[in-house]
Amino acid sequence: MTRKFLHCLVIPALALVLAACGSGSGSNAPSCIGTCAAPPASPPPAGLGALSVADVQRVASQAVAEAQARQARATIAVVDRVGNVLLVFRMNGAQNTFRIASGRAAVGGLENIDSLPDSLAAIAKALTGAYLSSDGNAFSTRTASQIIQQNFNPGELLQPSGPLYGVQFSQFSCSDVMRRDADGSIGPKRSPLGLAADPGGIPLYRDGHLAGAIGVIADGQYSLDLDIGDVDSDLDEVIAVAGSSGYAAPADIRADRITVDGRSLRFTDSTTLVSNPEAAPSYASLAGAAIAVPGYAAAGARAGTQFGTPASGLRPDTGSFADLRGQVLVDAGNNNRYAARNGSDGLLGQAAVGQILRAALVVASRARAQIRRPLGSAAQVSIAVVDSQGEILGLLRSPDAPVFGIDVAVQKARTAAFFSSTAAAGQLQTLAPANYVNPPATSSIDAYVTRLRAFIADNTALANGIAYSTRAIGNLSRPLYPDGISPAPAGPLSTPLANWSPFHDGLQLDLSYNAVIAATAGDASIGCTGLNRLMNGMQVFAGAVPIYRNGQLLGAIGVSGDGVDQDDMVAFLGLANAATVINDGTGNANAAIRADTVVAAGTRLRYVQCPQSPFNDSTEQNACVGR
Repeated sequence: MTRKFLHCLVIPALALVLAACGSGSGSNAPSCIGTCAAPPASPPPAGLGALSVADVQRVASQAVAEAQARQARATIAVVDRVGNVLLVFRMNGAQNTFRIASGRAAVGGLENIDSLPDSLAAIAKALTGAYLSSDGNAFSTRTASQIIQQNFNPGELLQPSGPLYGVQFSQFSCSDVMRRDADGSIGPKRSPLGLAADPGGIPLYRDGHLAGAIGVIADGQYSLDLDIGDVDSDLDEVIAVAGSSGYAAPADIRADRITVDGRSLRFTDSTTLVSNPEAAPSYASLAGAAIAVPGYAAAGARAGTQFGTPASGLRPDTGSFADLRGQVLVDAGNNNRYAARNGSDGLLGQAAVGQILRAALVVASRARAQIRRPLGSAAQVSIAVVDSQGEILGLLRSPDAPVFGIDVAVQKARTAAFFSSTAAAGQLQTLAPANYVNPPATSSIDAYVTRLRAFIADNTALANGIAYSTRAIGNLSRPLYPDGISPAPAGPLSTPLANWSPFHDGLQLDLSYNAVIAATAGDASIGCTGLNRLMNGMQVFAGAVPIYRNGQLLGAIGVSGDGVDQDDMVAFLGLANAATVINDGTGNANAAIRADTVVAAGTRLRYVQCPQSPFNDSTEQNACVGR
């Protein structure tokens, strides 16, 4: 898609100044320095995309009818786009608990836990379908399974790990970013188990707009699809498909119409129904009951919120980013929760934070999206800036960015800032071990520091000022190093491959493990890791870089919501462009201290990777070279 008009917005230190920057309709439109952008797409019209009580009850009735036709008993959750749980319905005779099992014979982590309530699995699946989707892409929990495993595609040898490897460990109840129903707050809600990879979570659309999702558990197993080379008959998934009848995703935006690295994504395998959704019984006649789930749902159906309105906790910005149609998170008083502010450490100022957010959103608005339809759409992302202590200094979104990226952008930014600090090793070494549930065992956090230092032959690692991006940390967090090469050793921050699974991936889970388990028992405490710098957990896929000024670590920028190369580019190039406007030495790490100077097991770490043909308004290539 060729953009017809470009506008250049330049922000001096304390003011916004609008200046024309010329048109970019030619095939060689100029590469804009700072903040040039085409106007983003308009947000959905008001009044569309919200589920009514009748919609929620119809979804449940259709799912129950399919389960009954298969002589199965299911627990069904329905959520809206920002994760408000609108209904949890348990059929009479449904199993009250489920078992977490990847099928990889792994032991430890979350594997083999079998005592959690079925409602938590249904909610996690529904949240996943809603959070990974948007008006431009429809992803299911089967899609999630495909993109988080040790190879992409799963089972293809000599292929790197899934592009969203590690995303399952986000949206946690212990997050300071995601909200809780119990305290009456608004905004994107937490998930009891992070994001799910077990088929049975399907997004729901109304009037062509993402409205929420359905999650189903009927087979008692919370797992994933290890072999995408076949077509499964999955009970949970087919019940969810029945529930989505009349609310199905538009065919053109479903995952199976979207390619990543030349591979088609998966949406559903099990689509052949034995019931007729149009003849589903009335909700009042269903054999079962709506159940209360403490901290998540009351015992009954309720309507969803209209996405993009203050009641949803997300609305258009009315301030400095309104011209870019930026979206902000708000509280119950409609106040911006993460307006740009000064760093708690006194290093990054409010004006610089605002410029970094603005420049990154501009790069996103020019970027050719990887996961959106139609082709030529602009990337839609969430952008977070944190200071050196992990405090959130600002958060800004594109209007149709998937909701999962809110928590993940903050995780990424905090991970880059933390691991780039000279205090990282010492703080990790003070943490208590992860206390695994089944079978009981402990996993030392300190041991990961020891392994990392041995792996890269540097006893000062994580204390010597090397600048780590999340792509570099991700390199060290994969079960094969170099990523996907077999046979090869595991990265030092990963569980060894023989005992690895998406439910037992190493330091990333271990840091949050104790808090996650406590939350499933009702603990509503905020803080996932014992470290304020990693308040909502660690993230291990690309899209964040640290911020420096003349060699001093100031914080980091994290981006999430599109392809990982696009996320990388928005963070890295956005920061580089902002640096030309801030003009005080603030910007990317000097090349001499970046993690790609580190050689581990004979292979250099990666720092950032920007996409080919990155822009819709230009034929420019190699946009990140020399930055």
